[in-house]
Amino acid sequence: MNTSASGIVHLTVHIDRPAGEVYAYASDPSHLPAWASGLAGSVERSGGQWVADSPMGRVVVAFAPRNDFGVLDHDVTLPSGETVHNPVRVIADTTGCDVVFTLRRRPETTDDDFRRDAETVTGDLEALKRVVERS
Repeated sequence: MNTSASGIVHLTVHIDRPAGEVYAYASDPSHLPAWASGLAGSVERSGGQWVADSPMGRVVVAFAPRNDFGVLDHDVTLPSGETVHNPVRVIADTTGCDVVFTLRRRPETTDDDFRRDAETVTGDLEALKRVVERS
């Protein structure tokens, strides 16, 4: 994977479950600790927001409103106050669905850090696949 050339990479996993089922599971922030360890070791609803204990510290996670299009975008507000937008799509396929996460390189991110971020997201997508295909 060449993560340094363009500053953007699309990470994809195929899941052998219906898109609606995958979307319903993944769009519920309370499920984040089960599959998104790169984002949330634990998550709680606090003051009308989802707050997660992450490897980056305590972060606020806000998902796009529920929709019929598989848009699973979410904003993560870091402890510094910076908000990172994460585009994610659940796309129906004849044998299940594909989940596509667009990872964008932030300006101060080194090549090694960007590669590690991509590996973390890939691991999270594989965990989502395992969890959803088991159910």
